[in-house]
Amino acid sequence: MPVSRQGLRRAGRSSPTPIYNGAFGMSLTGKDRKLRSGSGKKFPPAPPAPGDGEQFATAVSEALRREFGTSPAAVKTVARLARANERAVKNWFDAKNAPSGELLVRLLQHSDEVLESVLHLAERNELLTKKKITDARRELREILAVLDDLLA
Repeated sequence: MPVSRQGLRRAGRSSPTPIYNGAFGMSLTGKDRKLRSGSGKKFPPAPPAPGDGEQFATAVSEALRREFGTSPAAVKTVARLARANERAVKNWFDAKNAPSGELLVRLLQHSDEVLESVLHLAERNELLTKKKITDARRELREILAVLDDLLA
């Protein structure tokens, strides 16, 4: 329904801009515009998951320090291996935050200590045990090869 100038003058307005306050049936009332629940209920906060947040950052930091040391060269080495920003890697070493997603996968490819820490946090002890056995076998083969070379 078009708004006439007479209707606007009766409403106390002289401009051709229509009034959409419900007088012409073109707007929702104030009650219809409420999008929030009136009960005031909120979702309860989620409990922290095991291995989350600070615990994860601390575990990664400790693993990096065990495997690469604490020197500035260690930060540069890890940054190069993970193809990450040096500042981000420094934060990993300081346990201010931890790698996520693609960077974590790259780090796991190059760091046995980080892999073991993540498996421990994930409570995947059977995989951790298998990895340790495999590592011990590999080291034993290397030692036997050195002994064979010495005896030959």
